[in-house]
Amino acid sequence: MDTVEPTREQLRLSAVLEALASPQRLEVVVRLTQEPAVLACGELIPEVSKSTRSHHLRMLRDSGVMRLNRDGRYLRPSLRRDDLDARFPGLLDAILGSVGEPQAATA
Repeated sequence: MDTVEPTREQLRLSAVLEALASPQRLEVVVRLTQEPAVLACGELIPEVSKSTRSHHLRMLRDSGVMRLNRDGRYLRPSLRRDDLDARFPGLLDAILGSVGEPQAATA
């Protein structure tokens, strides 16, 4: 399976933010920062159906947040931190730093 991902120059802020807006996709990114290159795609969010997992991983890949690397018969996701930091300095750290913080109540 060949996957097409945007180059560093093709990364769009709106696509990255849309991909990271989902709690499930944000959890995938958090796990990739904690366990890089260890997990297979099926192990990232096992509590959802295969089709839902595929959708979330496609959103992350198509936005340029992660890439899929072939490892034998497995696809191993990895975070494109270098590309994201080069294109949007500080963005990923700011988003990851806000994970777990209480959300402000809206009126």
